[in-house]
Amino acid sequence: MEWVVKIGGSLFPEHSLNLARKLVGKDVLIICGGGEMANQIREYNNHVNFSPSANHQTAILCMDILGMLLADQVKSAETVKSLEDAEKSLKQGKLPVLLPSMLLEEMDALEHSWRVTSDSISLYISHLLKAKLLIATDVDGIYTHSPSVDGAKFIKEISAKKLLNFGETSLDESFAELLIQYKSSSHVVNGKHPERVMAILDGRSSRYTFIGGD
Repeated sequence: MEWVVKIGGSLFPEHSLNLARKLVGKDVLIICGGGEMANQIREYNNHVNFSPSANHQTAILCMDILGMLLADQVKSAETVKSLEDAEKSLKQGKLPVLLPSMLLEEMDALEHSWRVTSDSISLYISHLLKAKLLIATDVDGIYTHSPSVDGAKFIKEISAKKLLNFGETSLDESFAELLIQYKSSSHVVNGKHPERVMAILDGRSSRYTFIGGD
């Protein structure tokens, strides 16, 4: 498997479905973010203060839910619960969409906190597969400040060590740490423009941020 493509929950439903349909036939595994469902759990936690494990596990279940809904609407997409099943799905010409809760219950390697979201989970899974990682989100990539702030500048390439000082950007806080730990890298691209995603997968020029962890 060449690529893990994480489709951010902020793209659901229309943009995520449009992108997934373009990915059919590509050597990719899709992982969905938890979107507004996971954000609602975080909001609930502000009032009730659930345990870190309860927050972590229920947010992952939100990833399962959006993955199931996406696969329901994309012809040739198929939900899978293991990396082995993902490989089998690809060999059968299908587009595997990972429902990660079972895998992450068995291989509980990540911190249980809001520092870890679907970004770090996707990175962890790409590390297990020795696959390249592409994060499709609702902004063009990484900026010096929030894109909504005047004067924010787009960053074409950045090291994970420099990204550590950014805190939470369009990526979660643990993402840069894991990139360094795994000596890995990632592309961050605007999934509202599927042609940019396809260009990266095909090795062509596109607008994205490349993050290197070496």
